Amino acid sequence: MSDRPTPRRVDIVLDIICAHSYIGYTRFARAARRFRDEGGEVEVRFHPYQLDPDASPAGEPLLAALERKFGGGVRAETARVAAHAAHDGLVLDYEHAVHTTTLEAHRHLVLAAGQGRAEELAERLFRAYFTDAVNIGDPAVLARLADETGVKTGDDPAEGADEVRAGLERVRRGNIRAVPVFLFENGPTFTGAQSEEAYLAALRTTV
Repeated sequence: MSDRPTPRRVDIVLDIICAHSYIGYTRFARAARRFRDEGGEVEVRFHPYQLDPDASPAGEPLLAALERKFGGGVRAETARVAAHAAHDGLVLDYEHAVHTTTLEAHRHLVLAAGQGRAEELAERLFRAYFTDAVNIGDPAVLARLADETGVKTGDDPAEGADEVRAGLERVRRGNIRAVPVFLFENGPTFTGAQSEEAYLAALRTTV
């Protein structure tokens, strides 16, 4: 009989181009690390969401895309979000970030999940988009990021695409309109970025 604890399953709905998803996931990851250090186990499952499903894989300056969609107050708002993220040690470089589709990024997360490396790749994708200012819709960039995190992408460019489409449809049917969403099995559901302590408390909840 195994003495290993039952893993705490957490389903996370997010998009890589969402700053609040980045902040929330960073705090969750830190809480999960602390929980694992205590001897707990966490099973993380990612679910895709697209803030801008019509974005081009060719990419464009992020601020230009945001100003087109939300108007002239964008620069002040992004400066506020970047300052907020800095408290978590994150660099959000809105001036140089490349707005792009996240469909292929989500497909790579599916591949990473099958290899037990989705958490590592999610963090790397966020950092690539917001800090490194590279186009995460570019297949060559995604291949490099996958390689950095030890994810094997294989030769089939469609592998995982059906899972992404099915995941997007499940999220639509679930009426999720904002991300991130953290669903703790037999526990709370959080919408939006919460504190690290809130995530840790949810993980510690006795099932």
